[in-house]
Amino acid sequence: MIKFSGNKNFEISNQKVTESCPSNIALIKYWGKYKDQIPANPSISYTLNLCKTNTEMEFVAGEKFSVTTFLAEKEEVKFAQKIEKYFTTIEEYLPWILKGKYIIRTENTFPHSSGIASSASGFGAIAKCLMHLDETFAGKTDADSSLRKASFLARLGSGSACRSLYDGLVVWGETNEVSESSDLFAVQYPMSEIHPVFRNFNDWVLLIHEGEKSVSSTVGHGLMNTNPYAERRFKEAHENFSNLKLILKNGDMKAFIKLVEHEALTLHAMMMMSEPAFILMQAGTLAVINKIWEFRKQTDLPLFFTLDAGANVHLLFPSNKEEDVIKEFIIRELIQHTQNNGVVKDVMRF
Repeated sequence: MIKFSGNKNFEISNQKVTESCPSNIALIKYWGKYKDQIPANPSISYTLNLCKTNTEMEFVAGEKFSVTTFLAEKEEVKFAQKIEKYFTTIEEYLPWILKGKYIIRTENTFPHSSGIASSASGFGAIAKCLMHLDETFAGKTDADSSLRKASFLARLGSGSACRSLYDGLVVWGETNEVSESSDLFAVQYPMSEIHPVFRNFNDWVLLIHEGEKSVSSTVGHGLMNTNPYAERRFKEAHENFSNLKLILKNGDMKAFIKLVEHEALTLHAMMMMSEPAFILMQAGTLAVINKIWEFRKQTDLPLFFTLDAGANVHLLFPSNKEEDVIKEFIIRELIQHTQNNGVVKDVMRF
């Protein structure tokens, strides 16, 4: 064992820990940020259940600091460099973190570049591993404090990752609508304020495009700094949050659908109004959206969509007696617009 002093004395030793963390899909979008991963507006997301990252972290105490990473058994040098940089930036919160070397093995339960945020689940799982080590070396804290610190650490790796540490509906970004909300970590939206109709949802992701995006999310966030509509967008997100709070309470499904789809389209409108402008939606994305709108017009069934920063479409619909009709429609009419008949089927985690 090796002892060293920071704010307190620690004893570190060789350790191997494993953790798992799901991804999430935002309903009110986070797009635009300030220094140190501070969001320009509040966001709220559903946490997924099946789409997750499983991570094993081996810590070798006393070795020269380095990180080696494997994704699905394949060594990823660039990702290792990214994690090394990340670990260096969070040393003030984990004083032992640079006192050894790391071997990290990680794999996702969903396809890469599928429109499911692997950075969110990936950094969420890494943050949980780090907190596991921190409790081993520094002593356990209460569960709420540990989870909050994990969310805080995850945010510094990938902003949206901080939301993946909690189940249900999760809020990140300070807003008067949610007590204890913060720009520094995520908080769980109070279950008592969520109408039962919104607690049991499917999320089927249509893989319209399975390759790398033409513009990364990091670049996209940066372009909001010069977007002439950015400030209005940030204000609108606060306004939408106020509206969503009422909707979640009263169970107004039609208003929920309208707001969620508007947020998705606004996200992509911001991309198209950036300088330089860019478009991540593809022909298949638009075809699916139009078919969803026509299906709702004809059936009045609650099938709707949201989009992440990419071409793929998240199909949202409640689990109820009508879901079989919706699933049949998806299989019959929408999957044909995917790249390789690809669809990832998940549900919300409550």
